[in-house]
Amino acid sequence: MTERLYYTSDATQGQANIMSCLAEPDGRYAITLDRTLFHPQGGGQPSDAGWIGDAAVQSVITRGDAVVHIVDQALPLGEALLRIDAAARQYHARLHSAGHLIGMAGERYGWQPVKAHHWPGEGRITFAPGESAVLPAAEALLAIISAWQGEDLPRRITCESGLRQVGFGELPAYPCGGTHVARLSEIGDVTITQLKLKKGQMIVHYSLVP
Repeated sequence: MTERLYYTSDATQGQANIMSCLAEPDGRYAITLDRTLFHPQGGGQPSDAGWIGDAAVQSVITRGDAVVHIVDQALPLGEALLRIDAAARQYHARLHSAGHLIGMAGERYGWQPVKAHHWPGEGRITFAPGESAVLPAAEALLAIISAWQGEDLPRRITCESGLRQVGFGELPAYPCGGTHVARLSEIGDVTITQLKLKKGQMIVHYSLVP
């Protein structure tokens, strides 16, 4: 099992031990560490980019309880320096946090978020209707989000009984394994590019300035 340091730390540089280095069918190598700062692809969020030693990390995935880092060269076992691409990490954290705010704003109108995709250029939240769901205007959702950002609510993370939950200020927390901004002011301007109904679900597409 890989210890996931990013659950509780925003550090973008640190040490870890390479526990295994296995050849992949495509000629690349799968690196498993005892602990990692790298967020793997999942939960609607892309994986972190960065370096293990001098090797560029091309993707990060989960395999069972392990977080696997795909690189293009073999690395020796033992201690290694981990470096996260801090700019990419922050952009992904901003997108993910904005998605949470859109989800909570939609709940104000009776919609329940059921699926999220926080990739650059592809941000969208899918909602299922509750009994009293009302289709909001994009401007109404943005007004709610802007008010929360104006309060600059701080991130709140709890990890109890194996469940990690992320919230901001006194807003409700969501079970989530992704990365998030430390305060809502870091998200920047949120743009809702499309809001539509499809097969009874509300789909909200959104973007941020990188």
